[in-house]
Amino acid sequence: MRTVIVITLAALIVMIGIISASAQTPAEQAEKAIIEKYLNRKVKIETKKLGWVSASFTINRINRKNDYNKFASYSSTHFTDGSLSWLSQAKTFSLDFGTIISNKWAVSLSGEYWMTLGESHSGSFVYAPPDKTGGVVTDFKSEIEVWGASAAVQYYFYNHPTVAGKLEQLSLRAGGRVGYYQASWHLWPEYQNLNLATATYVDDNTTFKGTAPGFEMSLGADYPLKIWDMALGVDFGYLYLNFKNVAWYNTQDEEIVATYSDNNTCRVNLGLSGFRGKVELKRFFAW
Repeated sequence: MRTVIVITLAALIVMIGIISASAQTPAEQAEKAIIEKYLNRKVKIETKKLGWVSASFTINRINRKNDYNKFASYSSTHFTDGSLSWLSQAKTFSLDFGTIISNKWAVSLSGEYWMTLGESHSGSFVYAPPDKTGGVVTDFKSEIEVWGASAAVQYYFYNHPTVAGKLEQLSLRAGGRVGYYQASWHLWPEYQNLNLATATYVDDNTTFKGTAPGFEMSLGADYPLKIWDMALGVDFGYLYLNFKNVAWYNTQDEEIVATYSDNNTCRVNLGLSGFRGKVELKRFFAW
């Protein structure tokens, strides 16, 4: 008996729903269609993505204790009227493209170019390395070029940007970056030092080259400029970047390296690690 009652009540509910739906007037049906269209449009807007493009300038404070500075001091003692300076700062330009992947997380890709490090001297200089006879060097130089690409992830822990409002107030974020860098070190052709070759080479020095991964941790802030969806960004962090395989190869395909002493185990690693500060001009956009 109870089963019959339950089935009967269920049938009545279904019939009432059908009668109610069929009883809607054309105006009510049109209103319902408009509401559904609006809701669908709102969902579409809210599922848009937010991204940005930016250009930035960075000053890197290179750690003073590094192999290049040892090399500069060591080599300077072999010039009677010239010297090499230590590395202290580096200036970097970069372009960045990023996107917000959730309310507070973002990812980005960057290309980075470092202004030439080191120095170039014009004139004639007497050069007398310990294992060679003295000679005259014309326009000697020691210049380093660095460029690379990287990927980063950022977490907005205060006032993250949104698709609807882009960036409306100061936001704070923390991030990490992993990159791949290349270095080219141009030394004066007459440079002669200890090397890893097994035979005496007669080639003039060519460019010493190396590659290395780079890792960075940073804290940053974005502030809206209230014009064209642009923002001013600042970052402060630490970059670990150490080129350990810098070398060139002679005609016998033997490795030639620079050293900072008379011992060939004292190979120069181009250590460019250090703290860095960045200023960034961003423009947000949605799609």
